[in-house]
Amino acid sequence: METSCAYARCTSFTRWKELPPSSCSLSAAQFSAVPPYNVFLPLPTSRKLQQQMPLHVVAVAKKDFRGSVDQEDDTEPSTSEGGSGKSAKGSGTTARGRRLLKVREEKRKRDQERLHNYPAWAKVLEDACRNDSELRAVLGDSIGNPDLMRKRVEERVRTRGRNITKSKSGSVLAFKVSFRDFNPLDSYIWFELYGSPSDRDVDILGSVIQSWYVMGRLGAFNTANLQLANSSMEHDPLYDADKGFKVMPSSFHDISDVEFQDNWGRVWVDLGTADIFSIDVLLNCLTVLSSEYLGIQQVVFGGRKLGDWEEGMTSTEFGYKSFKI
Repeated sequence: METSCAYARCTSFTRWKELPPSSCSLSAAQFSAVPPYNVFLPLPTSRKLQQQMPLHVVAVAKKDFRGSVDQEDDTEPSTSEGGSGKSAKGSGTTARGRRLLKVREEKRKRDQERLHNYPAWAKVLEDACRNDSELRAVLGDSIGNPDLMRKRVEERVRTRGRNITKSKSGSVLAFKVSFRDFNPLDSYIWFELYGSPSDRDVDILGSVIQSWYVMGRLGAFNTANLQLANSSMEHDPLYDADKGFKVMPSSFHDISDVEFQDNWGRVWVDLGTADIFSIDVLLNCLTVLSSEYLGIQQVVFGGRKLGDWEEGMTSTEFGYKSFKI
C-alpha cells in the first residue's frame, strides 16, 4: 500500500473514511501520538521509520487494519437479540425436512430388504394374480405373506386330490347366497361369475337350469309325497304308489331363457305350486357346478337390476350371450 493513502476510523462510525493525502505526511513522533483506537493510519513503507515508532502502535495498527477490513468485507451484523456481532451459520435444513428424509431412508431400506429376501415363487404368484381372478380369490389376503400364501396353495392342492393334472376349472371358494324381495311367482335369479363366461360355460349353466326346470315342471318338488325321506334303507322300505298318485301335483309354471352380460347371468322364474325346497335342490346343484366346472361368486334370488346390467342390450359385440330353454 502506498503511503499517499490513509484511512481514519472514528469510534462512533463503522465505515472507513478516506483522508486527504496531506494528512499522510506525519513523522514517526507524530504518528506515535495518535491513539490507535481513534484513528488508524497505514504504516510507513520505510523500515527505518517503523523502527522509530513505539512497538504497541505498530502492533495495534497491523491488527486493527487487517481485522477491520476482513470483518467489514465478510461478516454481516447479527440479527439475534444478543447483538453479539457474530452471525450463526444454519445447517440449510429444517426439522421437518430431516424427519421426512429419515422416513424415506427407512422405507428404502425396507423395500431393499423385501426385494432381496422375498421368495421368487411368491413374486411369480403375485404377478399371476393380476390376470387370474380365481388365483387371486384363492390367495385372498395372503398376498405379501409368503408363509400364508404357501398354506393357501397347499390347501388348494389337497382339495383337488391326488390327480393334480385333473381338468378342473371350478372355484375352491363357496359362493354367497342372498335374497332380495324374492317372489317365487315372479322374480329373477342372478348369478355372478368370476369372469365373462365362455360358450362352454353358458351351455353348462344353462343345462343345469333347464334340467331343474324340467324336473319342477314334472312335479318333482312336492313335499306332500316324501314317503322315503325319513325311511331307513336297512330294511326294504314300502312305497305306496296309490298315495303318490292321489297327491295334488305341484309344478313350475314358467321360466325364461338364461341371459348373460359380461360376468352376470340371470333367469326369470315362476315356481308356480312347487314347494320352496326346490331352491335347496338348485343350490345343491350349483355348489358342485361351481366347485368342479364353473366358478360362481354369488347367487342372488330377487332384485330387478344387479351389477351393470343394461336392459334391452342383446348385442353379442358387447358381451351378451343366452341359453334357450
